[in-house]
Amino acid sequence: MRNTSVSFRIYLALIIMLGLLAAVSPYLPQGDALAAISKKQLPASRWVISLTGALSMLLIYGGLGYVGWRLSYRLNFANIWDEKVSKRQRFLLPAFTGAAIGILFIAIDQVLSNFHEMGPLPHPPFPTSLVASLSAGIGEEVIFRLFFISFWVWLISHIVLKKRWENQVFWIVVVFSALAFAAAHLPSVMILFEVSSVGSLPGVLILELILLNGLLSIFAAYHFRYYGLLAAIGVHFWTDLIWHVIWGAWS
Repeated sequence: MRNTSVSFRIYLALIIMLGLLAAVSPYLPQGDALAAISKKQLPASRWVISLTGALSMLLIYGGLGYVGWRLSYRLNFANIWDEKVSKRQRFLLPAFTGAAIGILFIAIDQVLSNFHEMGPLPHPPFPTSLVASLSAGIGEEVIFRLFFISFWVWLISHIVLKKRWENQVFWIVVVFSALAFAAAHLPSVMILFEVSSVGSLPGVLILELILLNGLLSIFAAYHFRYYGLLAAIGVHFWTDLIWHVIWGAWS
């Protein structure tokens, strides 16, 4: 049984949590780099940014995610709360997978940062790192997995190809989802390193962003399809917990 009503209530709770996290975020410490930029370029008062962020999450992310959730149901992906999915698959496996990916992130960054002059990737300070990990785990999985993958697989496989080659289409879409996910991180990396164009970033650093975000995307997409959205969020959150929260505080 795929338990649609329970899945919808969980989805609604996730979107409300995402809105609350967005509302809190502007009031948290942002770190030296972002703080310096914020003083010069802050577009509005903090309460306006807080309210705008919360509404954006509730309306835009919530709306797109809902469309993705309905389409994922049509594609017979695992529902958010699917009784065929065990607790081990929904919670424990994503935790181990995410922790392993987080450790791999650290190792890759430590190696590749030696090949350019900008150094290791920076991390937000605690507790911002924890809030950001929760927010990214929910919001980015809603957009890049729940909506992006479900929409394009449904459109290409079910509409254009008349329900043929769904598995092949799924993995092709996963690759594009990973590339889009990596590209979405470029603006924040540019801000953190205080550069004005992508061309100012070292090629090795761009390669690292594609590698890290691509790796996370592939594992999150697999968990999303077979174990549901909560599993994908779990992979993402535990990766960020090791990478941003624990390693960020340590380094």
